[in-house]
Amino acid sequence: MIMTNARMRSLGWAAVLALCLGLFVLLSLRVHAVKSEVLLAEREIIRLERETRRLETEFQARANQRQLAEWNRVEFGYEAPRADQYLEGERQLASLGEPRGPGAPAPIRVARGDFADASQAETPGDDGAERAMVSPITGKPVTLASARNAADAAATTRFAEAFGDFLIDASPIRPARAQAARETERAGRPE
Repeated sequence: MIMTNARMRSLGWAAVLALCLGLFVLLSLRVHAVKSEVLLAEREIIRLERETRRLETEFQARANQRQLAEWNRVEFGYEAPRADQYLEGERQLASLGEPRGPGAPAPIRVARGDFADASQAETPGDDGAERAMVSPITGKPVTLASARNAADAAATTRFAEAFGDFLIDASPIRPARAQAARETERAGRPE
């Protein structure tokens, strides 16, 4: 069987095309392999940069400890605790406290086991009215930040009320209720 020239040429082109397709597939697989290696290398670089930053921060903190200790000693007068500074118990700690000032309220007592006596909880002359807060050490009245900012609280209340009115006006439920009210009103009126 004799092959013609045209048939030979078409088989040659088919072989060249198959070879090019095979080379393209191999090259594509190689590119994807290199891309995945690059991605892994980038992830490793990011991990190492984070580790480097963490170690630099730790190094700076440790390098500054000597300076911080010097500041504590010179500027603030801080010293490391000594053995004679530790307390042996709660009684020794209580002995270091300051005496209460005149008119200071009784300290808060915690009930142990049984409930505290109601007679101890109430002070003489306590008629249930709200009393001003006083410092347990000095006995002087304490002014709370909320009491100082009464004007701000009033402004906040006005804003909240105005915003609430705005939300009510903007609500899609309001027109439906108004329409229902009009229909009820019309049904009640004789025509």
